[in-house]
Amino acid sequence: MKEQLLEEFERVFGGTEDCRVFFAPGRVNLIGEHTDYNGGHVFPCALTIGTYGVARKNGMDTCRFYSMNFSNQGVKAVNLDELVYDREEYNWANYPMGVISMLNENEVRVDEGIDLLIFGNIPNASGLSSSASLEVLTAFACRELFGFEMSLQDIALLSQKAENKFIGVNCGIMDQFAIAMGKKDNAIFLDTATLKYEYAPIKLKDAKIVITCSNKKRGLGDSKYNERRSECEDALEAIRTVKNINSLGELSESEFEEVKSVIGDETKIRRAKHAVYENMRTVRAVTALKDGDIETFGKLMNDSHLSLQKDYEVTGIELDTIVETSWKVPGVIGARMTGAGFGGCTVAIVKNENVDEYIKTVGDTYLAKIGYAADFYTVEIGNGPTEL
Repeated sequence: MKEQLLEEFERVFGGTEDCRVFFAPGRVNLIGEHTDYNGGHVFPCALTIGTYGVARKNGMDTCRFYSMNFSNQGVKAVNLDELVYDREEYNWANYPMGVISMLNENEVRVDEGIDLLIFGNIPNASGLSSSASLEVLTAFACRELFGFEMSLQDIALLSQKAENKFIGVNCGIMDQFAIAMGKKDNAIFLDTATLKYEYAPIKLKDAKIVITCSNKKRGLGDSKYNERRSECEDALEAIRTVKNINSLGELSESEFEEVKSVIGDETKIRRAKHAVYENMRTVRAVTALKDGDIETFGKLMNDSHLSLQKDYEVTGIELDTIVETSWKVPGVIGARMTGAGFGGCTVAIVKNENVDEYIKTVGDTYLAKIGYAADFYTVEIGNGPTEL
């Protein structure tokens, strides 16, 4: 892989002197969806698929970006003094541009242009966080190239800031945190309100994690993601008139039921209910995993999907078809949509001897109902960003 990347870099930019090669993973969230911006818990893990980058300083005041995944777009060049979001002009390159812009705003000077070649093996717009992976990769590569001090946790926070302020998507911290802080064979039990976290070993015994990509494209900025966040914020403000809390994640189910009537809007009540109940599901799921009770973990995954479908309304026919078919396949311990929804991926825990049957059954049913194929990934849990 490294040799292929360097060959392509030489073809695009000329020469490979002073080049360095980096990798940042994608992520999948096992449970805890749409809780990260509601002050709740999440339980993601980094994957061994992700984003590769070849980078070097170029001695100019211009950054040049090239993606092997979007080779038809050619090289995107932008002056360091002109880092402004432009969806049409810069497309995918807005993400590394946003990170460099935030680094300079953060007074960590990227005072020289870079050449950056990208290749990702995360399905684009799949919900496995290709954008956050690219952001973390860029920040990590800049740290190494320019030699400034920045912890992996601060890289996550800066990457989130780039998504919020530069790209304009009001995402929570989960994606960038899971990618920057990933640890092999562990998921991260993260309290998004405090950033307190612990690693929890994923011991699935005789089962594997299978990700199914619906191939229904989605983009956070185009979806109703910001609308859902706004609905939860409205619900929180209403609850705060009767209860002193900072986030929905502070409420238990019983506390929520006591105060939900003050929200006064049935849709917003359901949105807030998901945030509260999903947070508690996540806490219980991690406890079950620590106790070796994978069956309870799987049931909580299933309940998570139903809540995302009925209360949060972010699933859609594609994800529902995959998950509802998954539940009928022997050996499936649990299955749910993962990511923001409105397309993207599902995650399932499937017993080893049933993985082939699972892929065939779900694949055949999905193709027949939706009209195009899904893709399947049997994944492993990997580390955070690294230099190759």
